[in-house]
Amino acid sequence: MLQVCLNGARSPREHFHLPVHPEELAKAAADAVAAGATDIHLHPKAPDGTDSLDPHLVAATLRAVRAAAPGIPVGITTGAWTAPDAAARVRAIRAWTVLPDHASVNWHEPGADDVAAALLERGIGVEAGIYSGTDADQQFRNSPHRLRVLRVLAEVTDRTARGAAATAEILLTRLRPAPAPILLHGEAAGAWPVLAAAARHGLATRIGLEDTLALPNGQIATDNAELVTAAITLLGEGTP
Repeated sequence: MLQVCLNGARSPREHFHLPVHPEELAKAAADAVAAGATDIHLHPKAPDGTDSLDPHLVAATLRAVRAAAPGIPVGITTGAWTAPDAAARVRAIRAWTVLPDHASVNWHEPGADDVAAALLERGIGVEAGIYSGTDADQQFRNSPHRLRVLRVLAEVTDRTARGAAATAEILLTRLRPAPAPILLHGEAAGAWPVLAAAARHGLATRIGLEDTLALPNGQIATDNAELVTAAITLLGEGTP
């Protein structure tokens, strides 16, 4: 499975084709799916470009993306930066009128269990975000929800091309045995080495402007679809 991560917590100032508004996310999603993505992760954004869990914004975004990419699962973030505290995020989730197929929960953040419970109560799949370099794996291991998650999102925070693959191996060792399928991904210069590691292990992975702005050759990608195309090529080859 190749997930496309369309925008992340980035600002539109970081990339000229970073999708922000629902119609932009819809086009980016459709293009990425046409290029080979089979799952979508995105951050609904307020008009000023900041991430938001506001029910109206979530609904407008999900409707637009699903119309443009019918039948493709769509997930969103519930990161701590989207609302001041876990209770506020839980209230937002309970107020959603249109539901994503899944949502990521970062287990190193306070209130992760409460946020996950709110998602599960509404029938939304949980991606358990486990960051390298944190105690998230231990927190998740002790969670009452660990056996109910959709997948484990193994997030390698080592942003270096030389160190990311080794960090990925350490993270995988800490996660296994995992209670759900693992999606392994990296970021910045580490994105492509970690994608290659995912291919070697036969794991799901992801790519998109949230994780990296650059193609494997270092050039800035035109858009998410170009990143997905490069990922499909590398996955087919096994390693970069």
